[in-house]
Amino acid sequence: MRYALLIAFSLLAACTGKPSFQDASLSDAKLNLEDFFDGDLVAYGQFQDILGTVRRSFVVNIHGDWDGRILTLTEDFVYEDGSTEQRVWSLTKTGDDTWTGTAPGVIGTAQGREQDNRFNWTYEIDLPVPSADGTSKTMRVTFDDWMWLQTDTRLFNRAYIKRYGIDIGDVSISFEKQR
Repeated sequence: MRYALLIAFSLLAACTGKPSFQDASLSDAKLNLEDFFDGDLVAYGQFQDILGTVRRSFVVNIHGDWDGRILTLTEDFVYEDGSTEQRVWSLTKTGDDTWTGTAPGVIGTAQGREQDNRFNWTYEIDLPVPSADGTSKTMRVTFDDWMWLQTDTRLFNRAYIKRYGIDIGDVSISFEKQR
C-alpha cells in the first residue's frame, strides 16, 4: 500500500506546473550569462525531495571566467555535513541566446537558452550522493534547471530533478554576484 501511494503521489507531482518560456516575463531585465557569471559569486541552496523534506543544504563559491566565447565556472560546494565537491563547467555560447555545456559527470552536452530575464538549462548527470556508510556513490538524474535574474547582483535558480523520468525533488539556489 505504501508503494502504491508513493507512486500515485509521484505521478501527481509530475503533473504539476513547471516554468516555461511561454510564461509572461515578470521583468524588463535582460539576463546575459556571460555578464552575470563573470567574476566571483556565492550561492546558497538546498535539495528537497518530492515530499518537500529538505535533504541537503550547501554553499557554493563560484569563480566565472568569460573569454569571449567560453564561460568557465569553477564551483566549490560545501555541504551542511562538511563534505565538499568541485564541479567545473565549460559553457559555450552557440548563438545570441543559446548555450551548450560540459562538466565532469554530465552525460553528453547540456543545452541552454536565454529569454528576457530567464535561462533554462537541461542535462543528465551522474550526481554524487552520500550514502549511510559515509562513502559516496552516483545517481544518474536529469535536471530541468531554470534561472531568473532578480537584480544586477542576484539570480534565483530552481532545478527540477527526475530519475527514470519520475520527479524526485528540486534544488533552490540564490546566487549573489560579489563586487
